Amino acid sequence: MATVELSFSALPVHVRTARLIVTAVARRSGVAETLLDEVRLAVGEACSRAVEAHRRHCPDEPVRLELSGADGRFEVTVNDTVPGDDAAGGIPSIEDAEEYEYGLGEATAELGLAVIAGLADDVEIEATPKGVQIRMSWPAEAEATI
Repeated sequence: MATVELSFSALPVHVRTARLIVTAVARRSGVAETLLDEVRLAVGEACSRAVEAHRRHCPDEPVRLELSGADGRFEVTVNDTVPGDDAAGGIPSIEDAEEYEYGLGEATAELGLAVIAGLADDVEIEATPKGVQIRMSWPAEAEATI
């Protein structure tokens, strides 16, 4: 499957559009219908976190998504341009995520990451000086049509 790239202004209203696009691409990539709600919710949470971070720190920068499928997996990567707290590499795992707050407060940041981790089959979070990347993936059983 070719990579689908999406970028949108850091406005909450665009999160719904991103969820709809990701759901359509996931369906065409072979993600089972029973998993589409999980995809939609996890991507919505990751995009909402990125939008809030951008609104606080860099409102003119767009939130970026990459959607791809290969080797029986559908992968969504949500990228923001808000630098992580640790210039050496940021958050190494979800277990350490409470250290990273996006300026929202520890409980909110921890809850959002827990929701994403509970919905996605596989999650990786990376904070760098250039921004935070949340990568989520799910199994894709059917042959991709994109």
